[in-house]
Amino acid sequence: MTATLEPTKAAAKAAAGPSPADVIRRAKDAGVQVVDVKFCDLPGTWQHFSLPLSQLTEDVFTEGLGFDGSSIRGFQAINESDMLLLPDAASAFVDPVLQVPTLSLTCDIADPITGERYSRDPRYVAQKAETHLKKSGVATTAYFGPEAEFYIFNSVRFDQNAHEGYYHIDSDEGIWNSGSNGSANLGHRPRHKEGYFPVPPVDKLQDLRSRIMLALIAAGVDVEVHHHEVGTAGQTEIDMRFDTLTRMADQVMIYKYIVKNVCAQNGYTATFMPKPMYGDNGSGMHVHMSLWDAGQNLFFDKAGYALLSDSARWYIGGLIKHAAAILAFAAPTTNSYRRLVPGYEAPINLIYSKRNRSAICRIPMYSESPQSKRVEFRAPDPSSNPYLTFAALLMAGLDGIKHKIEPPKPMDVDLYELEPAERKHVKNTPGSLQESLAALQADHAFLLEGGVFTQDLIDTWLAYKRAKEVDPVALRPHPYEFFLYYDC
Repeated sequence: MTATLEPTKAAAKAAAGPSPADVIRRAKDAGVQVVDVKFCDLPGTWQHFSLPLSQLTEDVFTEGLGFDGSSIRGFQAINESDMLLLPDAASAFVDPVLQVPTLSLTCDIADPITGERYSRDPRYVAQKAETHLKKSGVATTAYFGPEAEFYIFNSVRFDQNAHEGYYHIDSDEGIWNSGSNGSANLGHRPRHKEGYFPVPPVDKLQDLRSRIMLALIAAGVDVEVHHHEVGTAGQTEIDMRFDTLTRMADQVMIYKYIVKNVCAQNGYTATFMPKPMYGDNGSGMHVHMSLWDAGQNLFFDKAGYALLSDSARWYIGGLIKHAAAILAFAAPTTNSYRRLVPGYEAPINLIYSKRNRSAICRIPMYSESPQSKRVEFRAPDPSSNPYLTFAALLMAGLDGIKHKIEPPKPMDVDLYELEPAERKHVKNTPGSLQESLAALQADHAFLLEGGVFTQDLIDTWLAYKRAKEVDPVALRPHPYEFFLYYDC
């Protein structure tokens, strides 16, 4: 489920945003005592520090706040560590999860010597992608609507060292607790893969999701719906209304922050890992996209397949052609490829369809309105950096339009019921992070167009992922290997 992609006058007005003076005045009126400045590291995690409200002057918005870039993942070397944060006045909101009244500001990053924006700042990449879209002449605005799923557990334990490696998840809602003893067991739990839409008491998280939703709304995030997802043990989805590329990425960061904090405050733990549990659905982040110009949705054509225009079809062609490289950003963890496997509605097939949820590109058919026509790219997951993921998706789609790339013919059949001779013509997504990184290394010229991504950022991403994630996971014994091989 996701928003209908239709721009509004209110959204356009909000895009102008308040001035620094407005932000400071409103903060004082709201009784704010602390200002929290946040920015995104290269892998996609928010970092922050705080200052008294008295230190937030209008000059801070233009002169910036200094920080050590060498201590941030994927950023500077120790001999060039000084960096600046430039708060974005339009990002301001009063934090709804902190007890001390606190103003939250999302920041851009700049070099204090040159004054130029920092090329490895993920938010800058997203902003450059939006600028590139306008300069391309294809459209003026790209709308994005992600569906970020997650799990809510009661507890989690994990460790990894030289002599042990394990994880242990528990959830009162997990079907495995149907036989537990020691306290009153009241039953009513969703079975594996049967968590979609049951009412309480099977759905034990209704009020918690509502608290999360209300906190998101208090932070300025438009929420359309919340519900239990397919997995047992608390799989959840809360859908945000679409927005422009950078603003939507900002809201994904807010979303993850508020989800984790509201859960923690209520005695739960939330995770956006793509596949935290074996044998049940993983958590994806399906991304809905459309391009607009002069108030018109460029993806609609009443004569096209699934009401798609030529531009929309070519956009899909670009997404499919570059899918393997895109996944280096959109499915960026070794755990991502526990989810991208056959079954569990996993979108591993490099096709498009108006029905098939295992297709990497799906065309939602809930409405025939021109305003609702959009493309859903289903392979991303919420472990990704939304700024880089959305930018990469847009750049691939624009490459498809530029070169009029035709995707494979649409397939509306159940791919798992195809005969082997038919199935062999359908290509799949990469089977590991290593494969996706290799694809990005071989295919990234489309990302460099307009200077949106830089070679330095791509090289840094590849080196970081291989050294910090791929190799460390590959070198460690897996617990299941003891089950398979201990008696060899």
